Amino acid sequence: MCALMCGFAGFFTGSTPSGYQPDTDAQRRQVIKAMADRIIHRGPDQEDYYVDSQVALGFRRLSIIDLEGGSQPILNEDGSKVLVFNGEIYNYQALREELLQKGHQFKTHTDSEVLLHGYEEYGADLLQRLRGMYAFVIWDKTAGRLFGARDIFGIKPFYYYQRDGLFLFGSEIKSFLSHPGFVKELNEERLPEYLCYEYIPNRETMFRNVYKLLNGEYFEFDGSQLSIHKYYDVADRFRADESKTLEQWEQAITDEFTESVRMHKISDVEVGCFLSSGVDSSYVVKEVSKVAKDVKTFSVGYAEEQYSELPYAQDFSRVIGVENISNLVSADQFFDMAGKIQYFMDEPLPNPSEIPLFFLAQNAARYVKVVLSGEGADELFGGYPMYLEGGHFQQYSRIPLPLRKAAAAIARRLPDFKGKRFIIRGAMRPYERFMRANYVYSREERNHYLKKDYQPKDPVLYAKPYFDRVAGLDEPTQLQYVDMQTWMLYDILQKADRMSMANSLELRVPFLDKKMLELAVTIPARYRAHGEVTKVALRGAAIRQIPERTANKKKLGFPSPLSDWLMQDKYYQMVKTAFSGDIAARFFHQDAILQLLEDHKAGRAHNMKKIWSVYSFILWYEQFFVLN
Repeated sequence: MCALMCGFAGFFTGSTPSGYQPDTDAQRRQVIKAMADRIIHRGPDQEDYYVDSQVALGFRRLSIIDLEGGSQPILNEDGSKVLVFNGEIYNYQALREELLQKGHQFKTHTDSEVLLHGYEEYGADLLQRLRGMYAFVIWDKTAGRLFGARDIFGIKPFYYYQRDGLFLFGSEIKSFLSHPGFVKELNEERLPEYLCYEYIPNRETMFRNVYKLLNGEYFEFDGSQLSIHKYYDVADRFRADESKTLEQWEQAITDEFTESVRMHKISDVEVGCFLSSGVDSSYVVKEVSKVAKDVKTFSVGYAEEQYSELPYAQDFSRVIGVENISNLVSADQFFDMAGKIQYFMDEPLPNPSEIPLFFLAQNAARYVKVVLSGEGADELFGGYPMYLEGGHFQQYSRIPLPLRKAAAAIARRLPDFKGKRFIIRGAMRPYERFMRANYVYSREERNHYLKKDYQPKDPVLYAKPYFDRVAGLDEPTQLQYVDMQTWMLYDILQKADRMSMANSLELRVPFLDKKMLELAVTIPARYRAHGEVTKVALRGAAIRQIPERTANKKKLGFPSPLSDWLMQDKYYQMVKTAFSGDIAARFFHQDAILQLLEDHKAGRAHNMKKIWSVYSFILWYEQFFVLN
């Protein structure tokens, strides 16, 4: 296996590109190097390039495995195919043996070369055989075609830009800034969706003509025609197995997770773990500690103790006998880093947890090059409270719809009472009440604060196709599927990758393993989220490994004192200055956003999420359209 939390960039020049293009090999090499240098944080240990008359490929490496070998771009035996790859293939050894038996010749022991020969042998069908996290591109010189793919979860990023005969691709959008043919434009029409979701809920980005390759997709590009195909959709895998008891499901999770952690632990350098106070990261740490007694764990907190999870993490570390290294994030650090965070994110993301995550990764990178984390457990095993609510709506939906609509109409006219919101939302279809569609601003609110009328569609309509795809499943499972395709992809995994790679740290996520997914989608809904208990089966499996008080601890998310800080004059003034500035004036009704800030400071309303969403966009715009 080679390197692998790295970054790559590349471009394919068509026959009639517009604008300045590098003509000679030397010019093309200079451009691809500049593109790769933009993402040097993803791979500071090594760089290499491939250039011909049509394609240029650049690679930045963070050396983890096969420290002396594994250089990329890598070519096959006859030099007809070239690969750049970011990720890790866990079953590469079995695939390598299979390909050797078919006559393929290997120059290295890397998993990257397995991808190259696997594509020679199987073409796109190779993707069905892979177990791992990856984004890669293969230049097939004989066919004159690029082939690329992204893993089934979207753990590793992949962006592309297509305009006027030029095709750019890479691990991060910022690499495109160094290509002379890239036209940097704001995709302003998507600002309403950003305000509602806190991300753009489809393949578009905040840069015009820049797109995401989505999870479980591959593409082919021949210089003029781009075709994108879905090779894996978890919607096709949900098959509840009613034959097992809860205890049997717990044992199945125990066995599969032990194997997944073992595979994720493979490295030629020391591996550590992120540790919060919750069941997911604690379960990861416990499994790693079985095979690495000297494992280091890393935690982050705040001086404001009511928001800090450090005491729980430190206590758990003592109980199981592993080292815990922690750091505190101050308000000054938080605000001073906020703009740079938005640069690393590539797209605006106002999730406050990304900032302590950056400092957590920064601290961990002083000690190790690889960490394991607990991302994905909630989405796969039913960890969010809204899945419980989905179960309650599932039961309520047995009442005929006309009666539910009549009850909702009456409830709307009555003063507030306990259960009013449930009755009103119970008359809606699942996609209409999807909470993440109006997560920060509602449809009505965003129209009040935006300066222009973009005539956007109702935010719930972005979620509807996902709900339609799994319409025959129970509502909690529908919600899990939609989260896997949106929230986990565009928020959770986005910030996990960017904040770790900003610090040249490899992040591995053993819950997001193909075998773990194939197990999770067969667990009946009542063993995922039921009654008032989330992650029923996973908690049961964890209790076998870790203290019950940790396994059953209520989910906290990543609590932040940001709401309190925004009431302090120093930080209030920082945000007020931004809200009063030229960037804010271009996009927002300044009186309205300033009123949000004033009401929050005075304690008249809790507007932290709304304030931070606008502020994050302003910081992001400044980073990419003013400073860079």
